[in-house]
Amino acid sequence: MNREIIIITGGASGLGLELIKQFIEKNYFVCNIDRDFEKMKVLDNTYKDNYKGFIGDISDSNFVKDAINKILNLGNIKILINNAGEPSFKLPTKYEKEDIDKCFKGLQGMILFSTETLKAKEEKDLKIVNIMSSAALRGNKQEAVYCATKWGERGYTESLRACYKGTSVKVIGVYPGGINTEFYKNSRDYVSEEKQSTFMKPSDVAKTIVDNVTNEINLTVADIIIERN
Repeated sequence: MNREIIIITGGASGLGLELIKQFIEKNYFVCNIDRDFEKMKVLDNTYKDNYKGFIGDISDSNFVKDAINKILNLGNIKILINNAGEPSFKLPTKYEKEDIDKCFKGLQGMILFSTETLKAKEEKDLKIVNIMSSAALRGNKQEAVYCATKWGERGYTESLRACYKGTSVKVIGVYPGGINTEFYKNSRDYVSEEKQSTFMKPSDVAKTIVDNVTNEINLTVADIIIERN
């Protein structure tokens, strides 16, 4: 089967969902990885021909291996987009272990999915797109653990890029600022609905990413920093 497949983690809502919509519009087959059972079932009923959902925890190594093995039977994996992640915005003394574990799931999933996809592709002909945050570029108030996670993701991204320099494996880091999604719904003491309304549209951010990672020019955009005006 020669269909080209895009894997997107965390695609049940927000930026991930916008990416799914735009890749399907470009006739790619999209495999979506998310743990939100209800939202994933809705997507199964919405997208039938160019879509396959996998429900599970991105930090579960057995789930990741099983998902990649099943995706291999669907076609040629062209792009892996590591998008899944959860925030925890608190003052430094308010963090609990569960906040730390929640934030670090995104980093764990990024590493697990990248590793298994590289193995499946025999370390060639693959684009890995790691969507992080502008929090990976600077420290922010009330984001100590979130920034620590994103800085870790940035370190992993740059190390991966160095490892595969000069090969057909391309690694792209994406650093968006605030996006107007439900990402902040549990952090209203930090990001109010009024402030969130000034953030970037997820459709605009998704288009910027899609346009850059699917271009046919003989070059690779290494880093994409997207800031709101």
